[in-house]
Amino acid sequence: MQATLVDGIFESLRIGVGFLWTAAWAIIMGLVITSLVQVYVSKERMARVLGSENLSGLTKAMLFGAASSGCSFGAVAIGKGLFKKGAHVVNVLAFMFASTNLIVELGLMILILLGWEFLVAELLGGVILIAVMAVIVHLTLPENLFEQVREELAERDHDQGVTEDPTCGMEGTDDYSLTTDGDETLKFCSAGCMETYQQEVASSGSWREELLSWGGWYKLGNQYRKEWSMIWKDVVAGFLISGFVIVFVPQRVWNALFLQGDGLLVSAENAVMGVAIAVLSFVGSMGNVPFAVALWGGGISFAGVIAFVYADLITVPVLNVYRKYYGWTVMAYILGVFFVTMAFTGFLMEELFSALGIVPNLAGGQTATEQTYFEFNYTFYLNLIAFALSGILLYVYRRGLGAPGQYRDPVCGMRTDDSGPSLTHDDETYYFCSNRCKESFQKHPAEFSHKHPQGSGTGPAGGHDHH
Repeated sequence: MQATLVDGIFESLRIGVGFLWTAAWAIIMGLVITSLVQVYVSKERMARVLGSENLSGLTKAMLFGAASSGCSFGAVAIGKGLFKKGAHVVNVLAFMFASTNLIVELGLMILILLGWEFLVAELLGGVILIAVMAVIVHLTLPENLFEQVREELAERDHDQGVTEDPTCGMEGTDDYSLTTDGDETLKFCSAGCMETYQQEVASSGSWREELLSWGGWYKLGNQYRKEWSMIWKDVVAGFLISGFVIVFVPQRVWNALFLQGDGLLVSAENAVMGVAIAVLSFVGSMGNVPFAVALWGGGISFAGVIAFVYADLITVPVLNVYRKYYGWTVMAYILGVFFVTMAFTGFLMEELFSALGIVPNLAGGQTATEQTYFEFNYTFYLNLIAFALSGILLYVYRRGLGAPGQYRDPVCGMRTDDSGPSLTHDDETYYFCSNRCKESFQKHPAEFSHKHPQGSGTGPAGGHDHH
């Protein structure tokens, strides 16, 4: 018994780490692309754009979400900020769904671990889900309830002196605050978010110029580090749990939970159970893809697996965040609307794919236990490239904080010396890594002049992103 348990644990770890190895390059490349978008696509004030309940507002909410970060808690925090500033409920929910389900890194991971059919279902289903959700909210929305909650939220935050971090929507603190040109005091949750905000203000030139300067690469490195800090626990937990589920959950458990066979009823029951298991799985955004592989291997229908992948915004920890932000009633409403739309869309995808004859054939593939994960194939070489790119970005970030130059560029935080561009403001001389940063300083001196130009030995604390 002892030997088989130990063997089982080793096999679970082999599968979990094997999945992670298979998808590592996709996650890294996806996060680099997300970081590029975050740093170089200027985000106009979204709440203004997302105020109206119409097709245009809904489409923009989806696009903003897809270009956003992939952490469930981050998405909910940003959603709260948008809601408080006047965005319509439908657009807030669409934004949250898109930012956890329609992002690049997730798509690549689904493609590699589950196959192209699941990717098509995820993307097409994502759009359908948002449309179905919009219709349900339009028909059932207790309008006064949400307006009341919006006022209460603003009032409560005002009474408690809560100011939102403009970068991530989390609660800002006095430790990380700055005053803008318009004498507005902004508060941030961490040094990382404050840095990111200043970089966004500083980004005024073209992204091509940015990527040719150290400062531009430093911004990218900082954003990339921030993206990782938000999702790494979800990712690691998802991969490790999936290995243990595959090895230790017997087939009879899956057979008891999920109806077997064909037909509308089976498909519908599988979709509903898929969402129910996701709610109880505690695994957020990216981590639920390897978990979905375990379900697929257990013989669960296409509808059940797709519905499970959609449902990362109603896991128990995320529901608890809704409760803290909006109260029990709104939490129950969001859970109800998302549960119904996610299960219905999963069911719809299976029916559509069956009609088109493209539901993937489970029997055709190798099981997780039969696969060998570590060999010299394209995954190995893509991972090498991805790890190298990761290393470069983190090196640039560290170099920006430490190493050469006794001055700190007040705009982007890079270390610099007195050989680069400089200017004097209020009898203080500031040194810059590039003319771009110097121009940004000249446009908004109040944003940056509170920073002492002399670099300290350690650099700002970059690792406090408590998402």
